[in-house]
Amino acid sequence: MRLVVTGREGQVATSLLEAGQGRAGVEVVAIGRPELDLANPDTVIDAIAAAKPDIVVSAAAYTAVDQAEDEPDLAFAVNAVGAGKVAEAAAQLGIPVIHLSTDYVFDGSASGAYVETDATAPRSVYGTSKLAGEQAVAAANPRHLILRTAWVYSPFGKNFVKTMLRLAADRDEISVVADQWGNPTSALDIADAILHAAAMLHGDKSFTAFGVYHLAGTGETNWSGFARHILDTSRVSGGPWARVRDIATMDYPTKARRPANSRLSSAKFASVFGWNAPDWRLSTEAVARRVLV
Repeated sequence: MRLVVTGREGQVATSLLEAGQGRAGVEVVAIGRPELDLANPDTVIDAIAAAKPDIVVSAAAYTAVDQAEDEPDLAFAVNAVGAGKVAEAAAQLGIPVIHLSTDYVFDGSASGAYVETDATAPRSVYGTSKLAGEQAVAAANPRHLILRTAWVYSPFGKNFVKTMLRLAADRDEISVVADQWGNPTSALDIADAILHAAAMLHGDKSFTAFGVYHLAGTGETNWSGFARHILDTSRVSGGPWARVRDIATMDYPTKARRPANSRLSSAKFASVFGWNAPDWRLSTEAVARRVLV
């Protein structure tokens, strides 16, 4: 099974490349700029066709959440038009597409974990562009899995785990928002889930359960609780540690509005694909230890 993933340096793409190396019968190939540039949709179809995929993983995206407020045209070009072109390329090849989306399609006002049928209401340009991407993917290719995830971290790229460890090396105390809740999700786990789902799609040509799924870490916390667990893991491992001070969202203003509740229920994915993410604490510990090495 040959998986072609868009984007060479993103957390999910890098995690997929690593995970694919240990799987018999699996080849993961990453393609990106300049051959494939989502901001230049004319490049997409030829680049994907040339890679000869069995399944396409649409992971590349414009992810600068605050910057998107100033660059809406670019955010929509990549996250909506570009994503739709990736799905169209897969459809032309007669193969499925697995597309990564986000908790930011919700406004965060729900009292519990969001399920796939809950109404979307993005509060930011980024979230609106990703929702438009979901719609473009679904319209372009009926054989789609749209995987909404949240609070992604990994040993690769820029993310919250690496930021906390870096700050702890220079500070005694770090102020972290305590009134936003979600499911920290390791990109290593996302990669494992994608490979699991892709194997099912590849092996079962009669698979019909396409659509939208939530895929997030098991268990929930707030950002400050996430930070404390990262730093406690670091201290036990001989790495840097700092106190965490709880602050409110209003004390840390950002250009884009974040959902106060980013919790996602992954029960549908578990039911259909038989895969559950590890507890977020265990996955966080594994990634933090790798970063500290």
